[in-house]
Amino acid sequence: MKKLFLSVLLLPFAAFHVPTENIVEVRSGAWPINLERNADGVGTYSLIYRNQEVMSEVSLDTLTFPNLEQLRYFAKGLQALKAGHSGDIANFKDYSISRTDKKYDGGIWYLLRYQFGSTSFQQPEADIMGKTIKGL
Repeated sequence: MKKLFLSVLLLPFAAFHVPTENIVEVRSGAWPINLERNADGVGTYSLIYRNQEVMSEVSLDTLTFPNLEQLRYFAKGLQALKAGHSGDIANFKDYSISRTDKKYDGGIWYLLRYQFGSTSFQQPEADIMGKTIKGL
């Protein structure tokens, strides 16, 4: 009887947890970036990254794409910036991606801004995201 009562008591909390499927770990370590598929039945995707605006503690932000089409627009933005020049910006409804060429670090960097947070990543990481999204 106690087990039945406990399971009924914990059931509402279990319903709020939406399981996710990690599609690709773009970057690990202190500044991770993950692309995940949400198992909510609707087909949403999430790009989870550490907010680089908060240095004193770990703050993870989530950029949610409502469907695969919106995720592919993100990949097209990265592809357009790759073909562009330093200073180019891809503006979307809720977020923006800008490109910066750095002489001393060698290569192309991107800055993703969403709400009050941001993260940066290099061209190889953008290529990983683009190839993964294209394969979905």
